[in-house]
Amino acid sequence: MTTQALWTTASGKTACDVSFDHGGIEVDLDAEVGGGPHPSAHDLLDGALAACTALTLELYVKRKGYDIQALRVEVTHGKTEAGFTMTRTIHVTGKLSDEEQASILRIANACPVHKTLIGDITINTSTALQAS
Repeated sequence: MTTQALWTTASGKTACDVSFDHGGIEVDLDAEVGGGPHPSAHDLLDGALAACTALTLELYVKRKGYDIQALRVEVTHGKTEAGFTMTRTIHVTGKLSDEEQASILRIANACPVHKTLIGDITINTSTALQAS
C-alpha cells in the first residue's frame, strides 16, 4: 500500500490531500490550533492507535466470549517536557472480571500500531525533484 500527501500553492490552504489505495482524507496543519475543519497529522496518529486497539480487542473478546456489548477507545496527545505523550483510555460496556480486565490491557498493548509506536522506528527519507 502506498500513502501519499499532496499540497499545492494553488489550494491556498494549510491542508493537504492524503490518499490511500482505497480512499482519501484531507489533513489540516491548522487543525491543532483550532483553525482547520479537518484532522491534523497527529489526530491521524491518534486515530490509528484507537482503531487498531479497538479492532484487536474486538477479535480477542469475540474469541474469548467475553460479556461485552461495546468497546470505545479514546486517544489524546500532547507535548510534555519529556517529549510527546499519547494517552489511551479503553471504555468497555459489559461485564468483566478483574482477570478479564487485566487481559484487555495486555491485549491492547499487543496491538500492532501500539507495538510500532513503542518500538524502534527508522524512517528513510529521500527527495525526488520534478521540474515544473
